[in-house]
Amino acid sequence: MAGIPKMMQAAVVEEFGKPLVVKEVPVPEPGHGEVLIKVITSGVCHTDLHVRDGDWHVKPKLPIIPGHEGAGVVVKLGEGVTTLKVGDRVGHAWLHDSCGGCDCCLSGWETVCGAQHQTGFVANGCFAEYTVAKANYVGRIPDNVSFAQAAPILCAGVTTYKALKETEVKPGQWVAIIGACGGLGHVGVQYAKAMGMKVCAIDYGVEKGKYAVSELKVEAYVDAAGKSNDEIVAAVKAACGGAGAHGSVILAPITAAFRQGIDMLRPLGFAVGVSLPPGEFPVDIFSLILHRKTLRGSIVGTRRDLNESLSIASDGKIHCTVEERKMEDINKIFDDMQQGRIKGRCVMRIAPDP
Repeated sequence: MAGIPKMMQAAVVEEFGKPLVVKEVPVPEPGHGEVLIKVITSGVCHTDLHVRDGDWHVKPKLPIIPGHEGAGVVVKLGEGVTTLKVGDRVGHAWLHDSCGGCDCCLSGWETVCGAQHQTGFVANGCFAEYTVAKANYVGRIPDNVSFAQAAPILCAGVTTYKALKETEVKPGQWVAIIGACGGLGHVGVQYAKAMGMKVCAIDYGVEKGKYAVSELKVEAYVDAAGKSNDEIVAAVKAACGGAGAHGSVILAPITAAFRQGIDMLRPLGFAVGVSLPPGEFPVDIFSLILHRKTLRGSIVGTRRDLNESLSIASDGKIHCTVEERKMEDINKIFDDMQQGRIKGRCVMRIAPDP
């Protein structure tokens, strides 16, 4: 197709634990059932740090282009694609594809398919001017959602939205969000509000508390700074009417947060873990069993969840706190992310809005 170059700029992991290399690489060609996307914005997720460092028990094969929050425009169709057209606004998310035929896929749980592939981990991702996606796995970006706003929803948004669904908290009930003011948390709070939940935000510091109450409009904030696990749990229970939260979402990447997330529940509550800290944590078995509490894991979201989360954003109920930077800043972005210097989500501006 005219206008598509043969070479492009991409940020590449060539060696674990080393800075990414921004270099020219060939523009990929979409195969059967695939589309070529011109990337407009690409969000930067904490998972991308793990891709760079190779510190998970499963490691990507190098070299790899990270990134799984790519918002852009379809510029070329591979053979057999009938569900998309050139010019469509789409998002390339973590779930690159799945087998489509196992029990998980057939029951709408492709996110736990054993044969799935992940964008920016197994397949090359979105830290590039162009990226190839499976046509059946992209999200549809509504016209009134900007590319800068759409990028974080492709991971942070759909991940927290799915986790909130997994809490089974009903409108008017309490959900406690541990790590409520971070890149995932600030989006998750807004989805919880859009879903009619009352939110008790848990994070560290007075300033985050002001942000949670004045900007995110939470019903309650618990400052975890300087508090023991028991004190945090007691404060959350008091804030949630005395009995505790109906559900909790654990976004803070520390093992203590998982114990807190279970302990702060009232009977019949669901604690949903999202973060992946190393190590183990103890569980109060008597409380878990006698109060019929449930601990669940939740990983990103299905294709339906992805499009639902984008649709809610199109209603004007979600506003991501976004800091735009350039692709050549990727190593500084990673450094700032590790040091906690980014408010909300960092999004790389790859190309101007069309």
